[in-house]
Amino acid sequence: MNIQAQKKIQTNTVASTLVNTLIKLGVDSVFGYPGASVLSIYNELSYTNKITHFLVRHEQAAIHAAEGYARTSGKVGVVLVTSGPGFTNTITGIVNAYTDSTPLVILAGDVPTTTKSGKVFQNVDIAAMTKSCAKKVYSLSAKDDIKQILEEAFTLANSGVKGPVVIALPRDILESEYKSRVINIIENDSKIKDYSNAIEKLNKLLSESKRPLVLIGGGAVNVSDELTEFVKKYNFPVVSTLMGIGVFPSEEESYLGMIGINGTHCANTILNCCDLLISFGAAFSDRSTCKKSDFCANKKIASVNLNLISDDFELQIKADIKDFIGQYLNKTIDYKTDENWIKKVNAIKEEFSVDDNSSNCLHSSYVLATLSEYTRNYEPIVVTDVGQHQMLTAQFYNFNKPRKFITSGGLGTMGFGLPAAIGAHIANPNNLVLNITGDGSFQMNLQELATCRENNIPVKIIIMNNGYLGMVRQMQEKIYNNRYQVEMTNPDFVKIAEAYDLFAIRVTNKNELIPAINKAIKYKGTAIVDIMIDSFEEI
Repeated sequence: MNIQAQKKIQTNTVASTLVNTLIKLGVDSVFGYPGASVLSIYNELSYTNKITHFLVRHEQAAIHAAEGYARTSGKVGVVLVTSGPGFTNTITGIVNAYTDSTPLVILAGDVPTTTKSGKVFQNVDIAAMTKSCAKKVYSLSAKDDIKQILEEAFTLANSGVKGPVVIALPRDILESEYKSRVINIIENDSKIKDYSNAIEKLNKLLSESKRPLVLIGGGAVNVSDELTEFVKKYNFPVVSTLMGIGVFPSEEESYLGMIGINGTHCANTILNCCDLLISFGAAFSDRSTCKKSDFCANKKIASVNLNLISDDFELQIKADIKDFIGQYLNKTIDYKTDENWIKKVNAIKEEFSVDDNSSNCLHSSYVLATLSEYTRNYEPIVVTDVGQHQMLTAQFYNFNKPRKFITSGGLGTMGFGLPAAIGAHIANPNNLVLNITGDGSFQMNLQELATCRENNIPVKIIIMNNGYLGMVRQMQEKIYNNRYQVEMTNPDFVKIAEAYDLFAIRVTNKNELIPAINKAIKYKGTAIVDIMIDSFEEI
């Protein structure tokens, strides 16, 4: 957090050029943790009010906060950390951003180039550590131009298949005089391709299909309006992956839920009944497909994506989804989904729509359905951690707009939720932000309550407290016939909130739920709702 911009002392260092370039690139927020290697950058940040630095309490949280910022805003998230452990603490977050295609630029301090040989304090090989989990890694040398490297890094991070870009910044180069040096810059290929041939092939598959189904993945997050028009025009039923939730409105009649290992019975049943699956932006991970050999059986698959997925698919269209659907909608295509298929889909949907909430015990499904209905007019951003609560949120919370459901999909990182919710609020200060978490996940990064308190971030934290690592317990019971070290002796989360000077309330029965949610939402700052749910609930 900036205290007040100091009067600028005129400098022409690499560090000052770096900060000026960030400003020109539109950066308004940086998440970080200072250390000796990057103090020259922090010094330059003190001279501007155009960039706010948010001091996290752990570097992993800096990455997750930048992810929440990026995924809810569509902009590039920026992280600033020092050398050695400052950087190594970011690795989990960088991998998380890479697997979920989140655009980040990580500014990583490094030891001086003059002291690289031998055993050097806080010296790690940044490039070697991140070459498999970043779109690109730059190691700044005296021959490079930091301005042009930053411009290229931002372009790379937020184009094509998006992802994190790392820039290693040796201390001596940051503190040296800046000299402009011309290097090669990535050029954007703005030419729109003609997809007429691919559209013709897809139409042929549709003409042969009796039971088409549309699958929406996270790669379609920028194409919500076009996909909704496409689906409604041809009356397709729709399912989604975990990362695709919200791209198509959950409350539309044609939406059937999330597929996969933890998907809804309705969505998975309809998936198994379809004969043509038209996928937009789905990666077909094992969590969605379960057994890939079974997934492809008895159905044809057409995938529209920036990446080619599988040689087993009948049709793979490597395309910008927005451009492809735009061209498809502009063509006069006489097609309407068979009414018999729609009747079957509706019958399956009706079969799985019964939900019994007669039990007095607090179940996550009841809590989440109640929370969804109570907050619907707020259109909140919901950030989850990882576990049973994550999958039940995906099943029971309604998301009618993209960038409203933020979760760790490809890596499944516990501790993602709270810092990502912080980033989501910073990018969307007028939007209600909920962090739905479990007692296990919350304790992974609960130190970020200090970041919330320091910056007065009004995130509402909903803890599904069952005293277990619930997802692991469920797996052990089903597969390994036992439970081992998954029962948790938790602290008093209400008292922890009080220690951070935050509001907290505990819920032990259904009658307390709505009043507690109301108090938390109305509270001006960070609020925790600790909900004691059924310890043996299963997805």
